[in-house]
Amino acid sequence: ERMMVAEAVVGTQSRPKYIRPDEMQQAFNFDYLLLEGWDASAFRKVIDSSMALAATVGAPTTWVNSNHDVVRTPSRYGQSKPGIHPRGIGAASEQPDEALGLRRARALSMLTMALPGSAYIYQGEELGLPEHTTLEDKYRQDPEFFRNKDKEGIYGRDGCRVPLPWKAGAPSLGFGPSDKTWLPQPASYTRYAVDRQEGVAGSTLELYRQILQLRHKYSLGNGQVQWLDADKGVLAFDNGDLRIMINFGTKAVALPADRKVLLSSEALQEDKLPGNTAVWLTRS
Repeated sequence: ERMMVAEAVVGTQSRPKYIRPDEMQQAFNFDYLLLEGWDASAFRKVIDSSMALAATVGAPTTWVNSNHDVVRTPSRYGQSKPGIHPRGIGAASEQPDEALGLRRARALSMLTMALPGSAYIYQGEELGLPEHTTLEDKYRQDPEFFRNKDKEGIYGRDGCRVPLPWKAGAPSLGFGPSDKTWLPQPASYTRYAVDRQEGVAGSTLELYRQILQLRHKYSLGNGQVQWLDADKGVLAFDNGDLRIMINFGTKAVALPADRKVLLSSEALQEDKLPGNTAVWLTRS
């Protein structure tokens, strides 16, 4: 089957016009993508509004964490002001906390993939790939950078468009036969290479594979969100037989005793969900 997806950068209330019957089938959800902050209530609000908006024309909701125009998810959420969308990150910028950003990105992926509708993955998300934040200006190619070269803090979108790492020890990290790529890869990409993650329990690549298998098995894309009461800073909801919890805070919270852990974005603390962590639970 064929389908059309609108990349419609329009006001929120105008988006349904693109996905009415006899129009396109889906539209990228920029409200969700461009949400700033790392806050449970803000995410719940945008999830509710997104589903309600799509329902007005009988279309599925879409969920997008990243794309080729924004700073990669781990780097956005590793900033001191998490989720803020800078116009690129350069060597002179505040450098994100790579470990914290990856932890939050993994948790966010489990939230996103648990929601009904269609979820989109930008190449490299499945590896936990961060932004190339120290790319030298001489390598930049994005017109946005050159249009704003005299403006401080505008580095453009090249940092999220760097070729993917496939093989840690290969030329251009396995992206091609040459040792040079159209944008240089940072040395840090070596540890994110596919061959460093494939078959490794707990790696981001294997986490994504489990997420996608379970999303299909439990028909989460065709389900419904039923919100549950939860601790401050925590979102909890049921989608069919699955219960989803994500802790946006830093303090661990208790997990329900009548549920069995199916998958978590990080190791759990016995019967508690640590901060910046998500979990999928099923009935015991």
